[in-house]
Amino acid sequence: MADQTTTCDVLVIGAGAAGLMCAIEAGRRGRRAIVIDHADKPAEKIRISGGGRCNFTNLHVTPKQFLSQNPHFCVSALKRYTQNDFIARVTARGIAWHEKTLGQLFCDGSARQIIEMLLEDLAQAGGELKLGVEPGAVTREGDGFSVATSQGVMRASSVVIATGGKSIPKMGASGYAYDVAKAFGLRIVEPRPALVPFTLAEPKLSRVAELAGVSVEALVSCGKTRFAEGLLFTHRGLSGPSILQISSYWREGEEIVVDLAGGRDVFEELKRERRERPKLQLDTALAHFAPKRLADQIAARTFGAMRLADLSDAKLREVAAAVNAWRIVPDGTEGWRTAEVTLGGVDTDELSSRTMEAKAAPGLYLVGECVDVTGWLGGYNFQWAWSSGWAAGQVA
Repeated sequence: MADQTTTCDVLVIGAGAAGLMCAIEAGRRGRRAIVIDHADKPAEKIRISGGGRCNFTNLHVTPKQFLSQNPHFCVSALKRYTQNDFIARVTARGIAWHEKTLGQLFCDGSARQIIEMLLEDLAQAGGELKLGVEPGAVTREGDGFSVATSQGVMRASSVVIATGGKSIPKMGASGYAYDVAKAFGLRIVEPRPALVPFTLAEPKLSRVAELAGVSVEALVSCGKTRFAEGLLFTHRGLSGPSILQISSYWREGEEIVVDLAGGRDVFEELKRERRERPKLQLDTALAHFAPKRLADQIAARTFGAMRLADLSDAKLREVAAAVNAWRIVPDGTEGWRTAEVTLGGVDTDELSSRTMEAKAAPGLYLVGECVDVTGWLGGYNFQWAWSSGWAAGQVA
């Protein structure tokens, strides 16, 4: 480590959504803010998100779309800096955007527009960005902190940890935030991969792998939680928005129930078809509810090419159950490699919900994904980054 020493008011470790937001707000208050990041480029998660168009928030954000051991923790930040506040910021910047399904908002152009907005706001607020700086230990020094880095010691009265969770390690994700938290005696809720595809093992896998590439609009349930979105069969298991959503609620050994017809009553519709078109074969009839490859497989597992006229109500119910209530126990998930976010993190009981400051370490703030607050798929996690970063930036 180099010998030079840098001093500032607020040192933000992590140049992602939450960290940049925090530094901008601190800078606007007249604080000298420096953001450091080990990467050579800032905000890589923003750049790759939403297929390169950045799903930057959601019209329907409420605390109900967030998972945490303390579901009330996120309320303060989300209410004080809302999706409408960030939308206004994007609109004022002249960035064109559009709504997709379920309130998801995307840039019309590139996600780089959001990054450029944040970097220009940071510069205008007097903040500084230092890339390629590897952070090390954070220690208390008088009323402030000392942070060892690959470019020397950095001293600050406030330190903000915004390094995210363990998701997408190829982008450099690590457990750094948890290590810092533990060093200051803060508890950690065991991190888990979230918003992640399911994997299957034989003999379940072969049946699903045959359908790789097939997608349906599905209702996927785990316990009392249910999501109605797309499902994709893959060579390794199950993916698609509905699967990613339910993965945050699933635990090893639990069963998920999938309605492959997206809520249509297959039994009643097959009964009507039997009455109106009795010579129709089951495999053909099922193609009204599902893509042909899936319909053929369900027919093969039940009554093949039998005519509807030859199927009793009991047999039709059996077929309907295979469509409306397919039950399967995933063997695991794709893990950190493809997880979009991290479930768990720094225990919210250790933090002020208003400021994100560590109760046991005044001046130390933790924001964004490293905290035990995890949103649904669809822009919710970015909104948590904006809101939590904003909240810390008002006081750090």
